[in-house]
Order: sequence, then C-alpha cells, then structure tokens
Amino acid sequence: MAHVGRPFTDYKPPAAAPVWAVIEGLGRYHVLLAALELGVFEALDEAPDGTGVTAVELAGRLELPELHLESLLDSVVALGLLDRVVDDFKLNDAARRYLLVDGAASMAGLIPVAPGPHENWTRLADTVRSGRPATPIDDDPAAFYVPLVEGTFTTMWRCAGRADLKMRYSAMAAPRILDLGAGGAPWSIAMLQSCADGRATVNDLDGVIDVARRQTAEHGVADRCEFRPGDFHTVPLEDGAYDIVVLGHVCRTEGLDGARHLVERAYSALRPEGRLVVADYFIGPNHKTNPHAVLMGMTMMASTACGFGVTTTEAAGWLGDAGFEALRLIEPIGFQFAYVASKPRDPRSDGSSKRAK
Repeated sequence: MAHVGRPFTDYKPPAAAPVWAVIEGLGRYHVLLAALELGVFEALDEAPDGTGVTAVELAGRLELPELHLESLLDSVVALGLLDRVVDDFKLNDAARRYLLVDGAASMAGLIPVAPGPHENWTRLADTVRSGRPATPIDDDPAAFYVPLVEGTFTTMWRCAGRADLKMRYSAMAAPRILDLGAGGAPWSIAMLQSCADGRATVNDLDGVIDVARRQTAEHGVADRCEFRPGDFHTVPLEDGAYDIVVLGHVCRTEGLDGARHLVERAYSALRPEGRLVVADYFIGPNHKTNPHAVLMGMTMMASTACGFGVTTTEAAGWLGDAGFEALRLIEPIGFQFAYVASKPRDPRSDGSSKRAK
C-alpha cells in the first residue's frame, strides 16, 4: 500500500506485470526462434525415451558453448516449452506436438515467418504515421507466402477436416469446389478426401500455387484438381458453377474494399444453395476477448499494404450485403473460426437438392 495525496489515502497501485510481459515479448520470441534455428528440439528428441540430456551433453552434440546454451535452455523452460529435472533437459508435450519438425501439429516452420518481415516491427511508428509499412509483403508475395502456407498447412488442414462436423460437406455428391488464395490448399484437400467424386479449382499466385500442387499430390487428390494461377481479384471464374467457395485466411490481407470484392466474386461463382466458407481470425465486439485476432490484425497492418484485422460485424456485413443467408460462425478447432453462409435457393427451382446424397 502507498500513502498518496493530501490528506493521505490508502491506495494500491496497479501491478507492473502487464508492462513487463510486453517488454519481455521481444526476447521471448527470439529465445524460441534461436532454439529452433540451433536444432535444440530435434536434438532433445534423439534422447532415449524417459531420459533427459544435460546442457553439457547437448552442447557437445550441437558444438555450442555450454554456458550460452544452458542459458538459452533455461529460458525455453521458463517459457513452458521444455522441462528441466535437476540438470537434465527434456521435451514436454507442447514441444513434441508443436516444435518438432515432424510434430503432430508442427508450428516449427510457421514461427519464423508468422510475424511478417521482422524489420517492419522496429518501424511500426513510421507505418502508423505514413499508412504503409516500409517493406510490405505485397512487393514480393511469393517469397513470404510460400514458407507461410507451408508452415500453416497442418493446422489449417486439421481445421478444414473438423469443419465437416459443423457443415457436413461430406454429405454432398460430387461437389465442385473453388478455393481462392488457397495456399497449400488444405480446405480443398480435406473436402476432396471426404468426397470421392468431388473436384476442386485451386487458385493462388504464381510460385505460391506450387505448394498446392505438391500438397495435393502428397495427399492423393491432385488428379481431381484444376490449378488456376493468378490474382484472385481478376482470375477468370465461371458464374454459378460451384457448390462451395473457400476464402481461407485471405480477407484480412485485402482491406475492406478488397475483402468485400472477394465475397461478391464468391457469390457470383456459387450455384443457388451453394455455400461460402470464410475462415479467418475474427475480432469480436469486445476486442479483449480475442487478443490473438486483434494482434493478428496488427500484424497485417505492419506487414501488408492494405491489410487489417477483420471484425465479426464487418464479415457478417460483407456476407449480408452480397446476398448470402443462413450465416453461421463455427470454431472447428481452438482459435480457428469460419463463417459459413449460403446463397439463396433459385425461386424457379422445385426446392429439391440435386447435390446431396
């Protein structure tokens, strides 16, 4: 308690912990980045099950100075991403799942590229002043997006697969899918794996679309894909030809007008009763409840020429203005959200669906 003011008043000042958490944020990120770059997690994974490795032993394997390595390892332990028992360091469950290159939900490839160009963060005040980052990823999109879509593929594929529990695309007979800005095409792959007679048109920029070609081949669905490189704002699309259109984590890079245009293109491309999936990190009405989405929006502002965070109000507005109905916000896996919306039925139809089994 501190006595402040005249007359003196008992007053407990707020804790400084939130400020220190921000100050330490830069160091925390670079601790993890260094551990990945030095191969710490893979080296620890080579230890026999149930045993740990001392800093001295690990330093010998990695040919690193012992004291420097031990300091780094202790910092990773402080982050909760390794365990230390006396002198032995071990992988914990989080490290095995997310930080090994072949982990079940590996983020090892995502971590170095997720913040965008690192130098842009040191010039964030200039970006706010000028309205444009110093090095927007738009200047060389393939160089940035190729490692990004490779790093996010596992998570997005899991999300797309679990989305079937909410939207039941597996119940469709021979659906035709349009995947705009597909990256590694996780949504197309998940849908084609569930729909043996389905076909997908997969779009992304030259260079980036090569990741989709590789991933679809590895997952055994490339023979049912048409690859259509180009800008998703201008690439030719057939009107009324698709049962599902996917906009997976692309709207937040495009700004308000660009995102609205993509939703309108999706509406035109869908058949009556077709569905649009808009996956993104949406900011809710109370911005504090989803800080990840808010900070992802800041990443877009710091890294792209037009990008910002997407609020639920904005996304629902785009969908409604375009003519979509039956809007639903689903969360297939934790922190991964998607709006699912339907194009209205053609009033001239007899009301029967020819696309469902």
